[in-house]
Amino acid sequence: MPSVPAGLLYLGRVSSSSLRPDLIERPADLTAEWLSAATGRTVTEFAVERIGTGQMSECYRVALTYANGDEAGPASVVLKVAAADPSSRQTGLAMGLYEREVRFYTDIAPGLGGPVAPCFHAAYDPSTGVFDLLLADAAPAVAGNEIRGASAEQAHLALAQLGLVHGRLLGDEALAGADWLNRESPVNQGLMAALYAGFIDRYREQVAPEHRHVCERLVETFDAYMAAEAESGGPQGLVHGDYRLDNMLFGQQGADRALTVVDWQTVTWGPAFTDVAYFLGCALPTDQRRQQYDALLRAYHDALGPDSGVTVDDVRDGVRHQSFFGVLMAIVSPMLVERTDRGDEMFMAMIARHCQHVLDVDALAILPAPSTPEPLQPGLDDEGRHPPADEPLWSESWYFDFADPGQDVGGWIRLGVIPNQGHAWINALLCGPGMPTVAVLDFDAPLPERLAEIHSGTAELELDPVEPLRRYRVSLRGRGEAHDDPAALLRGEAGRPVDVSMELTWTTVGTPYQYRLSPRYEIPCVVSGEVTADGRTFTFSDVAGQRDHSWASRDWWSMDWTWCAFHLDDGTHLHGVDIRIPGMSPLSVGYLQRAGEPLVELDRVSAQDTFGDNGLPISAELRFSPGDLAVTVEMRGHAPVLLRSPDGRTSLFPRAWAAVTTADGRTGIGWIEMNRNQL
Repeated sequence: MPSVPAGLLYLGRVSSSSLRPDLIERPADLTAEWLSAATGRTVTEFAVERIGTGQMSECYRVALTYANGDEAGPASVVLKVAAADPSSRQTGLAMGLYEREVRFYTDIAPGLGGPVAPCFHAAYDPSTGVFDLLLADAAPAVAGNEIRGASAEQAHLALAQLGLVHGRLLGDEALAGADWLNRESPVNQGLMAALYAGFIDRYREQVAPEHRHVCERLVETFDAYMAAEAESGGPQGLVHGDYRLDNMLFGQQGADRALTVVDWQTVTWGPAFTDVAYFLGCALPTDQRRQQYDALLRAYHDALGPDSGVTVDDVRDGVRHQSFFGVLMAIVSPMLVERTDRGDEMFMAMIARHCQHVLDVDALAILPAPSTPEPLQPGLDDEGRHPPADEPLWSESWYFDFADPGQDVGGWIRLGVIPNQGHAWINALLCGPGMPTVAVLDFDAPLPERLAEIHSGTAELELDPVEPLRRYRVSLRGRGEAHDDPAALLRGEAGRPVDVSMELTWTTVGTPYQYRLSPRYEIPCVVSGEVTADGRTFTFSDVAGQRDHSWASRDWWSMDWTWCAFHLDDGTHLHGVDIRIPGMSPLSVGYLQRAGEPLVELDRVSAQDTFGDNGLPISAELRFSPGDLAVTVEMRGHAPVLLRSPDGRTSLFPRAWAAVTTADGRTGIGWIEMNRNQL
């Protein structure tokens, strides 16, 4: 059984820390002794069965047998643990889902009662994402069904029970200041536009025109709407974040609770009536909602209690303002989960009911005027190092590339610092047609004490932001290997030892662009300096290049992507990423910068890649929108690397500099990479 790690969040029945049951990672770790300590009863036998189909977490019903026929304990409990799949677990860890649910049960639930299952044991290891929850079983119970909708009695019960929870916590200052409960939302107007583009492409024929209008108005005003709501000064409270029928178990005869609400992983602090609006918008078919609307609002308000300080009209107005939350969820959710027939049916019910709710309460009238958000730009301080988060795969990366078609050579350099694993990655590669690919690779370099210098047994690397966001100097000296067959790098084969030196400066020639999805920025550049490798020296003067800097949890082995940065001969700079996460619709990020014109953010980047049997890319075609720009890519030099995770997963990471041609006849140069996980 695993031991209790330092820094473990813990809730248990036993007060002495030496007797606390250990953290459970998998149901196979359960023992009768552990269950006895957690429940406070002498358990002699138990049986485990999987229940539910969660992707981020797994749930198991544990039937209990007690000593001496003791029937005072529960007949069964529910064990919830992190997903066994490493990619899903890393996502749950990075998004804070596991911490939030455990902290809900440790910090908030003990004083609530109502529709919250009692918790016998809760533990969470922030370094790995491993957690366990041992909860009272809701059985016998019937699960709600979002598509079919609720009965009048179920809807009344759900809102009355929600009022009991909210009434105790409205305006709670401690929760309002809790960092774990107040994470910044990753959803903004740029992301909404990208997700809605995919949503409407998929479902256009199934969404009524008046409901498309609601969606489009929300998307085009999203940032301003969210800012206005944040400044409104309305009541703040606990938000479940997914308070809908599919997360409700309605107790039958013999159950301990009339209602049990599950999946508190998205719990947050925000506008107090968000859950009410979300539930009301979809829990009932439209005609039934209209008939019961006032009675349901009163049921919720009455349950808040006489000391809540809000009137039923306050609730009504708050629900009107938050009615867009259901539209948001109906757009975002199908783009982020694996597509199924039932999922499609549910999301179409959601979009129709929530949009009609918006129209029925005239919520469109509160939206600000449409606006196009200005592209984000990094600050000067972003060029330096950033404090790490506690995720195991949190890393900070500095990347640089260049390509010179005149000399038929290109290269890239990357420093990746992974503080929670105690090492760094140094990659520096040079390649081109008719020459070997030269690679300086160290995936176990020591952590640099300061950004300016890092020394390993393989290389010495110096990074110097001479003029932040304008000019950056990179110096590398090391011992690399030359490969006549670049695919040998993907096979992990050794090459011929060679000396390598690079003295290069990247000078900004476009607008630095900061991502909205994650802390990262890209900068188009020209590159000058000198490179010597394998006895050959190359001198560069203002050749095309790119650099980027990112700092976040990065699981290379959980998703595939195609990244590119192209520089056209007419002065246009083009950057895009087509991200493909298993079970989700593709995500896109990028920009188009025409010479002398403002940067245009892209909402769609799609890549079609072709690979040889050796794992190297043969060709690629990309499309960028808005503008419907098509680009054909001709690989010129290959500089791939093989990436291995700490837990043994493998990713092929082919990179190539390439000549590019647009559909309208323009030409250019740049780099393209494809992350390809090996299952």
